[in-house]
Amino acid sequence: MGDGCEVTIVDGGLATELEAAGLELQEDPLWSARVLQTNPQAIKNVHARYLCSGADVITTATYQASVAGFVKYLSLNSEEAALLLQSGVQLAKEAVDEFLSESKSLERRKPLIAGSIGPYGAFIHDGSEYSGNYVELMTKEELKAWHRPQMQSLITAGVDLIALETIPSQKEGNALVELLREFPNTKAWLSFSIKDEQCISHGEKFEDAVKFAIKSDQLMTVGLNCCPPDIVSRLLATANKNIGPERGWIVYPNSGERWDPNTRFLSNTIIGDVEPCQRPFEIPSTEHPLYLSGPPGGCCRTTPADIAELRDTLKLNVT
Repeated sequence: MGDGCEVTIVDGGLATELEAAGLELQEDPLWSARVLQTNPQAIKNVHARYLCSGADVITTATYQASVAGFVKYLSLNSEEAALLLQSGVQLAKEAVDEFLSESKSLERRKPLIAGSIGPYGAFIHDGSEYSGNYVELMTKEELKAWHRPQMQSLITAGVDLIALETIPSQKEGNALVELLREFPNTKAWLSFSIKDEQCISHGEKFEDAVKFAIKSDQLMTVGLNCCPPDIVSRLLATANKNIGPERGWIVYPNSGERWDPNTRFLSNTIIGDVEPCQRPFEIPSTEHPLYLSGPPGGCCRTTPADIAELRDTLKLNVT
């Protein structure tokens, strides 16, 4: 997504900013995706704040959006549901166009729009995107069938690439990579949710999950998201041998907390022998040799201010 030493920055937490604006999301099975219907301007406002903070990639408000979910919880028909999902892309496009028309910087590249696709566990709405236990009850073809309407809708709406996010298992990751082949002109990134310093959420070794993914020439990069930033360098080190500098890693951790389906985010979490962050958002160490070769950003509980800090820090490290 960037050339040479150029740093590409992904945006941060969308729902975090919507909640800060007063929207109630936590108990909603559609989470921030409902706001596509109830308050689309609020979503565009969040996109605008991240653009102003230096984000080069804006992810759509579709992580927990699905045709089936909109049919079930909003009483839409399938066509209406697909159009509502596509509206998330239009909002991002409008935010980018307005930002560029108002920006006085001649150095800014046109920001990319990444169509967000979350795991099947996001639809279940029980936190299972952080366990992936449902994949034991689903075939790979069933997983592909579930994700196909979302991927089709986002591509039809004109995203620049697809963000396959918070994927908890190797099986679902493989299914998504196979599904991507049905859209041969589309590029994507794939990021896993993480259990500890070696394994993704369902228990497979991160280095094993990466091996299959990097065989796809449609994946621009692969990596991890929604994990405490303190474990990033050690986790990537386990899979360094499986990825080349031409592809790099994508890394967008959360604020250092860990998700619990009953108590939500836990602030004082220790994973393995890694201490929790001592501040709301701790930028991972840039001493890792491949950290800068793919786009970093933020996930849950990170803000535009964090993205601005991240951009400033990484610019210092590559100049």
